[in-house]
Amino acid sequence: MLETPAIAIALVGLLAVGGWIFTTWLRVKNGYPLDGAWGQAVYPRKNAETEERVKLLSQENAQLRAEIGSVKDRLTNIERIVTDGGYVLEQEIESLRGKAN
Repeated sequence: MLETPAIAIALVGLLAVGGWIFTTWLRVKNGYPLDGAWGQAVYPRKNAETEERVKLLSQENAQLRAEIGSVKDRLTNIERIVTDGGYVLEQEIESLRGKAN
């Protein structure tokens, strides 16, 4: 008889902890900040250092994207030159000259 209330209390406790874990997971998944015991934001912490770091990483990202764009343009030009019929013809002529000498 004493076992039934103890099991019920344990079950309610497990459900409460499970619900807390589920709601925390949903908040993290959807980008909401987590609150501490007194209502202060726990995650994500924002301060001057993290904001400066994000700013520097954003600038570096923009520079790298610009560099990749210029590399793609250069590669397009190189592909056009290599696949050009005159270039292939020149290579064949040079290979024939090499066999003749």
